[in-house]
Amino acid sequence: MGVVLATRNAHKLREFGRLLPGARLEPLPDAIELPPETGETFAENALAKAQAASDATGAPALADDSGIEAEALGGRPGVRSARYAGPDASDQENLDLLLAEAPAGSGLRYVCVVAYVAPGAAPRLAEGRCEGRMAEAPRGERGFGYDPVFVPDDGDGRRTMAELSDAEKDRISHRGRAAREAAPWLAGA
Repeated sequence: MGVVLATRNAHKLREFGRLLPGARLEPLPDAIELPPETGETFAENALAKAQAASDATGAPALADDSGIEAEALGGRPGVRSARYAGPDASDQENLDLLLAEAPAGSGLRYVCVVAYVAPGAAPRLAEGRCEGRMAEAPRGERGFGYDPVFVPDDGDGRRTMAELSDAEKDRISHRGRAAREAAPWLAGA
């Protein structure tokens, strides 16, 4: 068995597949239940998911927790990004709430922490960040989550993450940066 990717998010499965082409990533078995994201940090949530997946399968596991931090909101939604508009909120509902609360042009930061847990080894963490600003209005058909309003500083200064190609996004994204840091850990798995 390769490395179990501890997520049920189809977008993340595709993205990690692109970001870690040399790794043998295995989908999380349906019977395995991941713990709720109740940690106060991205690292706590990622580590809990990776540990649960590794414990349940006996295989190495990789998990991430990620979100967006708005300067105008004191860092919110942060670790609550996926549940910002409520526990069962859709991506669109979360995006609409951010648009209502944070002004256009204000600073945004994407954060991703990747946790790697292998039986008999110390857990490892990698963090990636991507700085940007809030767009005037949502734009683009690619990406997911908050991508339509996130204009990355490392981009051309005009396009949102949802307007970038996969290759452009992967090069500068928070998840891309964290995955590249974690890639050497997966070489032997």
